[in-house]
Amino acid sequence: MSTPAGWAPTDRRRSSVRWDVVVVGSTNVDLVLTVARHPRPGETLIGGSGELFAGGKGANQAVAAARLGARTAMVGAVGGDPNAAVALSELTAADVDLEAMARVPGPTGLAVVTLADDGENTIVVVPGANAAVTPAVVEAARAVVGGARICLLQAEIPLEAVTRAAAIAAAEDVRVVLNLAPACQLPIATLRLADPLVVNEHEVALLLGWLRAEDGPSPAPAVTGGTPATHAEALAAARALRAYGVRSVVVTLGRLGAVGIGADGEWSLPARTVPVRDTTGAGDAFVGALAAALAAGHPLADAAATATGVAAFSVQRLGAQASYPWKDDPLP
Repeated sequence: MSTPAGWAPTDRRRSSVRWDVVVVGSTNVDLVLTVARHPRPGETLIGGSGELFAGGKGANQAVAAARLGARTAMVGAVGGDPNAAVALSELTAADVDLEAMARVPGPTGLAVVTLADDGENTIVVVPGANAAVTPAVVEAARAVVGGARICLLQAEIPLEAVTRAAAIAAAEDVRVVLNLAPACQLPIATLRLADPLVVNEHEVALLLGWLRAEDGPSPAPAVTGGTPATHAEALAAARALRAYGVRSVVVTLGRLGAVGIGADGEWSLPARTVPVRDTTGAGDAFVGALAAALAAGHPLADAAATATGVAAFSVQRLGAQASYPWKDDPLP
């Protein structure tokens, strides 16, 4: 992902850019439990193994960007427990700047991942120290956020901190990439700062439902409602979000690939066909790679094409951060 000829930050920010990507988000330990299949409600199954991995949507995306060569910093928090070392291990190995990472009393965030033989997973997240990433913590990191080309956000920290980080980034002329995961109701003003807003098929359906309930029907072409199951349906949902004033939108569709829309038009990408071992963190691999490519000056569609390859690389390996490619690894 080399920088295109002639590309540079705006003159006003040229001397202030220190990082390509600054991530404001969550840092967890993932406890991954393997099972032959997911249990039914009330059912007890014997698992195959249980392992601890570094995780958290924010940290996952930071590692994905940094492994691809983006100069990356992380704003977040870990606890005072032994799990903090595990949570920070891959960030440190990828040379992510941790000067804005707080240590707070109590446990580090925890995600319990149940991984079935078919590669699909279920995840339960306990926020732990991530709940301490407040607007005040984000405000204290203003210089870090303002020193980036891209501010990358998700929704596993308090939503007030997400909105504050987006506002700081916009005020500092930093491009905001917002991954609305898990799905949540953010102010429309915050959504309109995203360029792009990245959602999967389930998140886009929930978001459009909330927006219509709050603000009335979108002036965009009608969509059928529910979760989009095709590229055409996902593009219709993306158009609806654009009609609400969102600058650009990327909708990821798992095994079906991704679609997007922005100032340069619409596009769709098929998924790469690879053997699937573990889908944990694949969406974060996509988003982190997307941010890294955008920071290098690539157009949105080209950045998404790279991100699709990075996600396909990751699903062939166990775990989230440990499965992400390094800059020189060949992509599918």
